[in-house]
Amino acid sequence: MVNFGKKLMANQVQEWERYYINYNLMKKMVEQFVQQMQQGRKDRHHVLKEFSKMLDDQIEKTVLFFLEQQGILACRIQELDEQQTKLLEHPDISEISELREAYAAAGHDLLRLLRFLDLNATGIRKILKKFDKCFGYKFTDYYLSTRSNHPYSQLQQVFKHVGIAAVVGALSRKLADLQEHQGSYLSIYDQPSTTLTDPVIHLIHASVHKLTHSTNFLQYLGQHALIVQEDASSSEEDQVDDKRYNFTSLLLNLANTYLYMVNTYIIVPTADHYSMHLGAAATVCGVIIGSMAVAQVFSSVYFRAWSNRSYFKPLVFSSIVLFLGNTLYALAYDLDSLTILLIGRLLCGMGSVRAVNRRYISDCVPLKIRMQASAGFVSASALGMACGPALAGLLQTNFKIYALTINQDTLSGWVMSFAWLAYLICLWISFKEPIHDNKVKHLSPDVDAGSMEVEALESGLVHPLLQSCEHKQHEDGDEECNDREEASEDSHKPATSVASAYRLLTPSAKVLLLIYFMLKYVIEILISESSVITSYYFGWSTSSVAAFLAILGLTVLPVNAIVGSYISNMFEDRQILLGSEILVFLGVIMSFQFTNSYVVPQYVCSALITFLAAEVLEGVNLSLLSRVMSSRLARGTYNGGLLSTEAGTLARVVADGTITLAGYLGESKLLNVTLFPSLFICIVSILCTFVTYNSLF
Repeated sequence: MVNFGKKLMANQVQEWERYYINYNLMKKMVEQFVQQMQQGRKDRHHVLKEFSKMLDDQIEKTVLFFLEQQGILACRIQELDEQQTKLLEHPDISEISELREAYAAAGHDLLRLLRFLDLNATGIRKILKKFDKCFGYKFTDYYLSTRSNHPYSQLQQVFKHVGIAAVVGALSRKLADLQEHQGSYLSIYDQPSTTLTDPVIHLIHASVHKLTHSTNFLQYLGQHALIVQEDASSSEEDQVDDKRYNFTSLLLNLANTYLYMVNTYIIVPTADHYSMHLGAAATVCGVIIGSMAVAQVFSSVYFRAWSNRSYFKPLVFSSIVLFLGNTLYALAYDLDSLTILLIGRLLCGMGSVRAVNRRYISDCVPLKIRMQASAGFVSASALGMACGPALAGLLQTNFKIYALTINQDTLSGWVMSFAWLAYLICLWISFKEPIHDNKVKHLSPDVDAGSMEVEALESGLVHPLLQSCEHKQHEDGDEECNDREEASEDSHKPATSVASAYRLLTPSAKVLLLIYFMLKYVIEILISESSVITSYYFGWSTSSVAAFLAILGLTVLPVNAIVGSYISNMFEDRQILLGSEILVFLGVIMSFQFTNSYVVPQYVCSALITFLAAEVLEGVNLSLLSRVMSSRLARGTYNGGLLSTEAGTLARVVADGTITLAGYLGESKLLNVTLFPSLFICIVSILCTFVTYNSLF
């Protein structure tokens, strides 16, 4: 793995070499500061002062050169604009074409300048991260806040490209004007498909977009799947992607995602009624719903390993198991057996192939459409979550076919059985197994998907002042704090067990996993006990519960659209994270029954606040997790995705178990008893977020 210092050297524009930040020098200075503090030759105050000055000087050198080049570009565009004004008085097609090429050349030079800025911005982040790893997670927040908010801030030039928008706007407008003018002098037969926007402008906008970390709805949805988008890929890698990609197979992969989410939530409105028919308490619905999550704890591991060799076989096996599981779930009514019902739900959980769904997108979808595919995955999951309860509300019937009872309790099982059977047939006919080639790095048994994947929809504490950096592994693959230029081979190997993967987690990553556990726990409590709570307090029918849960599910995409298009561009991810946690806390507080009366508006409003805040929290949490997770946890079977999957699944298991245990105290106490653990976990996660806030960048 190439460290950043070497990457910086390799990607420099030669004539600009002395204007880049001297990353290697700063890295060595950090190591010297470590030694000097260990030997007592310098105290914390002097180290912070010297490092701040050194970084200020490096940034100033870069910024002044950037401004100089920006001014040169502005002058070039102004000169070209004067030529354009004269040319339009006496138009000449060949000269217009030359002028257009001159504008395009200026655009390419602007691209070089933006890449220069991007490399330096990355270097600043990495050296700050390195400093924090050796001295504690406090300096970066101080440095960025004091420098970026100062009236004479030079960091604003680095991270917000102040003034560059005017250059980009001028280039875009001039090129568009020339194209329109050129079109009026050429026959449509000479140039039938004139591009309305020059390709260089698209590249410039992409570079500016990357520098500002702005986002949009599509990207925000993709973050929920945590399939990290690479900046670029070689033509050879693109060709490999194209060979492995099949649109029909992708659609079948997304259909599996949708059907599985429907399967998960279709029983929620009727699980309490079904359990009572089988002679159990209504609150046993927690065990019925949670048994599926119990099996997922194990299925995530073996399906993850199986996807190293095949995608088709796991999907086939999953469909068969889900067909059998839903059939047993439906038959349990006439067999009058709670055991058969639970076995059916366990089989449904054993068929959870979402790790393969996500892995397929990461490995087999070309980079150019991977974000769209990731957003499709999240949308399919959200739609399935809404359609499951809605479908249960429509299945209100009661009749017999021979000895089989068809009613609201069993029909969900029969419907899903036939759905999985139809899916299995389509899968067998249309799915195309991707090429498994040793040249494709994603399919190596040890080197897993090139991007990190997390079970997104279902599934650090401040260090001492001075730490031994000798054994610390950097998340970004950079070299360690000692003088070695290359880390040992073992330091780049993937984890070989869940325990070794856990040991690679930084304090901030552990806190984010705790937050992920919290939000999944809160959502599961809300959804799984909704039927019992609304029936006890408000007398809601199955159809009413189904409609309520469907409305909750349908809010996912609109809320993500607002957050992804607007809020995420106005605030930092960690600010949104903390704000969402506080909203979840307020939603949980509002859900408590404080008096003898408990009314529908209180329940509905608190449920909406809790659910929507948790959904927003999930997106930013996974986005931050991808940044603070070790690169070693992006590879192998026991990776960060698996840890996140297990955290979310375990949260669901514990939540559903809590509902059943609380049921022994009576339905009148169920609501408050199940909310207390939610409140406690939420408070703990907020406190941990405050402690590690400075490291969440």
